[in-house]
Amino acid sequence: MMTRYERMKMQRRMQRRIRLVVEERRMALALPPPGAEASFDPETTVEIPRPAADPA
Repeated sequence: MMTRYERMKMQRRMQRRIRLVVEERRMALALPPPGAEASFDPETTVEIPRPAADPA
């Protein structure tokens, strides 16, 4: 059984982790990847070409 203090401590730790992840993602999306065009949209769907069939 966890004490109230332990639960609060765990809650604060989880909040800190969530805040760090959110900040990290915000920073990653703020700057366009190096070499990418200026109008890069991370939400766009990317078409992946199917590899040519290898007759073996």
